[in-house]
Amino acid sequence: MEAKLDLPFDAEEMLAGLRTWVECESPTHDAAAVNRMMALAGRHLAIMGASVETIPGRMGLGDCVRARFPHKSSEPGILVLAHLDTVHPVGTLQNGLAFLREGDKAYGPGIQDMKGGTYLAIEAIRQLAMAGIATSKPVTVLLTCDEEIGSPSTRDLIEAEAARHSIVLVPEPARPDGGVVTGRYAIARFNLRTTGRPSHAGARLGEGRSAIREMAKQIVAIEEMTTEACTYSVGVIHGGQWVNCVATYCDAESLSMAKRQEDLDAAVEKMLSLKASGNDVQLEVKRGVTRPVWEPDGKVLALHAMAESIAGRLGFGLPHQSAGGGSDGNFTGAMGIPTLDGLGIQGALAHTLEEHVQVSSMVPRAKLFAGLLQSV
Repeated sequence: MEAKLDLPFDAEEMLAGLRTWVECESPTHDAAAVNRMMALAGRHLAIMGASVETIPGRMGLGDCVRARFPHKSSEPGILVLAHLDTVHPVGTLQNGLAFLREGDKAYGPGIQDMKGGTYLAIEAIRQLAMAGIATSKPVTVLLTCDEEIGSPSTRDLIEAEAARHSIVLVPEPARPDGGVVTGRYAIARFNLRTTGRPSHAGARLGEGRSAIREMAKQIVAIEEMTTEACTYSVGVIHGGQWVNCVATYCDAESLSMAKRQEDLDAAVEKMLSLKASGNDVQLEVKRGVTRPVWEPDGKVLALHAMAESIAGRLGFGLPHQSAGGGSDGNFTGAMGIPTLDGLGIQGALAHTLEEHVQVSSMVPRAKLFAGLLQSV
């Protein structure tokens, strides 16, 4: 049966609901803030008729929410996989990125990545229920707390839940051309520490060996290893406590991304082989969170073809591509479970103080998601 797409989505109503989510700030490392957001979303899902449970967090991170919707079938169903943590600290609403509507753009922390897409997906489920239209399979929504830092506390939960489903839909932001994601690059994170020798920076500077200076050398060397095959970047650095002391320790976090797993494996080997620049300083490199490469197979391409057909009925194209920037779709795609990613709202400048979505994309993307829920 052909999916029904003429559902009464209303962009202004959706934006008003989304605003309440955006204004509930939820940076990954603030577990209490994330849990407030999880409670808000969990209540929303419960009102819709889902069976909702909170899964306690670990590693000092927030909780997750799992919501299952009633369905006459008990076959493996559809997993809607999304995260509610953001990169913006609490206070961003008052300092640089308040919720704001300007023409077709709506701004706010996490509005594109990915509260907008998550809200859109849940609204698609709600509209189908209100219209009395059944989804093709049982639907579960899993909302996670730590995707922005590589999902260290939730990967096992994501993979276990995905294994009980036949399809995974990920409402991460749409690609700049409005397309979706059918594969993602491999990603590895690294934790680095340099150790120097302390001394008084004013009276005995020459006796010290600065951990900060050593880390600066390492950062330059690491980033200069970037090639077309694999990127290397350092995004976090902490060192020193007093300006009048030569720093004993300096810590940094590095990220590498590659289109092919073998290129990432080579990057891991390079990073773990790094050496200090001299005998009077030390360097330690530890491997952190890794996301496996996800390459599209025939099942993924068939899932995209179905989505493309629905988009065609709605009057827009739906190109697909493999993309950099990891998501939890890396895990489910690498497991071989047909996964379609990038189903969220169009927008731009995620992770910045200009993050926004295109309001005009909300209804078409919601109708696409509703069509998939009826068809897959």
